[in-house]
Amino acid sequence: MSLTLLFHHGWGFDASFWTPLTQILSDMPQAVDDAGYFGATIAPAVTGPCLAITHSFGTMRLLAAPPPGLMGIVAISGFDRFTRAEDCPGVADRVVSRMIGAMAQAPETVLADFHTTLGSTAPTADVNVDRLLADLQIMRDGDFRFVAGALDVPVLSLQGDRDPLLPMPMRETVFAATTGVMRRNHPGAGHLLPREEPAWCADAIRSFIATLP
Repeated sequence: MSLTLLFHHGWGFDASFWTPLTQILSDMPQAVDDAGYFGATIAPAVTGPCLAITHSFGTMRLLAAPPPGLMGIVAISGFDRFTRAEDCPGVADRVVSRMIGAMAQAPETVLADFHTTLGSTAPTADVNVDRLLADLQIMRDGDFRFVAGALDVPVLSLQGDRDPLLPMPMRETVFAATTGVMRRNHPGAGHLLPREEPAWCADAIRSFIATLP
C-alpha cells in the first residue's frame, strides 16, 4: 500500500512548521497543507490512502474535512475539542475569547504572545487576520469529538509532558470517543513536539504505520 503522509499545522503557524519532521520522513510520499495565515492557502488533493499527521489545532482542521482515503491519524499535541466543557477538561473559553477580542486591534501582539507561551517565533510574512480570527472562533466553539469517533480509523496521540498550552487532564482524554486510541507521552517535551523532538515523532509515526491494516 502506498500511503501518503498528509500534514496539517496548527493555529498561528504555516507549512514550514513541519520541515524538521518531513526531512526525516522524506522516504515517504508527503503532502503538506497551509491554512493561509501568512500567505497562500495550500490544500493538497490527496485521493489515495493517506495518514494524517496533525499538530495542535491542525487536528480540528483535519476533522472538519477528512480526506476520503484517510487510514489513520497521528495527532501531535492535538485535540478534537479545545475549550472546557462539563465533560471535557479543556482550556477555559475566556482565554480564546480574549485573543479574539484583541485580534482586530493588535494581531501581531496576539501572535507574539501566543508564540512566546510556546517557546517559538511567529512567522514574519503578511498576517491574514480574517483567517486567523475565523479559526480562533472554531477553536473556541468547535467540538469534533464525535466526528473523530465516527471516522472509525486508528488514532495515535503524541503529547509532551510539559506542554504549556494543554493541561494534563486534557492531554490524557483527547479522542476519548475514539475506540482504541493509542497514546504516547514524551517526558520533558512541550507543545512543539515536531520541532523539539522530530526524531521521536518520526519513530512513533513509523511504528504506528506498521500497525495499520
